[in-house]
Amino acid sequence: MKKPGCFITLEGVEGVGKTTNMAFVCDTLTEHLQASGRNLVRTREPGGTPLAEEIRTLLLAPRDEVVADLSELLLMFAARAQHLESQIRPALAAGDWVVCDRFTDATYAYQGGGRGLPIEHIQVLEKLVQGSLQPDLTIYLDLPWDLAAKRIADRERDRLESESHQFFTAVRQAYLDRAKSHPRFVVISAAEALPEVQHNIGRCLQDFLRSRSEL
Repeated sequence: MKKPGCFITLEGVEGVGKTTNMAFVCDTLTEHLQASGRNLVRTREPGGTPLAEEIRTLLLAPRDEVVADLSELLLMFAARAQHLESQIRPALAAGDWVVCDRFTDATYAYQGGGRGLPIEHIQVLEKLVQGSLQPDLTIYLDLPWDLAAKRIADRERDRLESESHQFFTAVRQAYLDRAKSHPRFVVISAAEALPEVQHNIGRCLQDFLRSRSEL
């Protein structure tokens, strides 16, 4: 009998080092999966497929027209629906492991916490688009926004990255609130030096792999 796939997500605001640590997570897991002959799929949200990447561009491009909060939310789930159908669900069904840079927790944090949209609206769309599918593990890299903002001070920012300190403080709090209520979350401080951050991520992955082997 084919073992089921596994779905891991990496979350955090801009400046926490997601890109660098995403590579570390994938490299660590690839070593484990090669021994069992399974593949690892690395992807991101919004995006992950050609159509979803086009929606990502629509979402993040700076523009003169004010993007309605509800439009933003619906576009996020439109991209997610395509991503799930074209990439994530087929990979999991094949027994592969999927590592995704952000998923629905980001929607609760950014559109729920940051934009202040009703959580009930997000829950309805979550149920419609993904049904019962949830990540098996979510690694949340935590960093206060004042520190994160300094790390990206010289970066050209997209539409969401250009939001206010108040917005990102609310996003961070929404992430922390979800971490408290969802056992699949592991919170790792991104304020430490990179070797320490990756040591903690590595330990988290070892614990997770150990728990999977016991299933």
